[in-house]
Amino acid sequence: MGKDKLKRFAEIATFDNVVELEAGKPFKGNWAKEFFKNDNPVVLELACGKGEYTVNLAKMFPDKNFIGIDYKGNRIWRGAKTAVEEGIKNVGFLRIQIENITDYFGDHEVDEIWITFPDPQPQISREKKRLTAPRFLDKYKLILKEGGYINLKTDNDGLHEYTAGVIDAGGLKLHVRTEDVYNSEHLNEVLSIKTYYEKKYLQSAKNINYLKFSFV
Repeated sequence: MGKDKLKRFAEIATFDNVVELEAGKPFKGNWAKEFFKNDNPVVLELACGKGEYTVNLAKMFPDKNFIGIDYKGNRIWRGAKTAVEEGIKNVGFLRIQIENITDYFGDHEVDEIWITFPDPQPQISREKKRLTAPRFLDKYKLILKEGGYINLKTDNDGLHEYTAGVIDAGGLKLHVRTEDVYNSEHLNEVLSIKTYYEKKYLQSAKNINYLKFSFV
């Protein structure tokens, strides 16, 4: 492991806005009251990477709590450090495997979920690892409040099509679907948030897909 990664792992261990694996599950069912010290809604960003979406959403909506979730601590470090440096209090980060998400959040504790540019896992043999596969959606359904939205923003056309198919087959409610969000009527301030990789995709004229759906 490189020196920079080791330094980042050591630094995030000192951040109050990061909960790591070894910390156990102290906030399950009580993230708002016990972690954020308020009663505001809780919104998750899954596979948050460097946390650009998490941090920018927190800036836009100070009356909501945002948690970025990723397994790689050296990525989380960037978002967590930005939040600390800028004094953003309504953002936190959780370092876990997303497949264990129901161990860390209580029933219907979460108001909304964002999945931004996840690994599309294109191989058929890895379908179960896609973050919009039915086995993951079953977990999200347990932690989402009734009517809570799931948002998928991706450059991968295959993942977009796959997820649309899962929504249809599962009888879920589709609210928004576009294959080119930046040239659609749905573009707004929230969807205009751009991650590092998204900016690269746009520079190469790659279309960005977006889906918004919920459980019936």
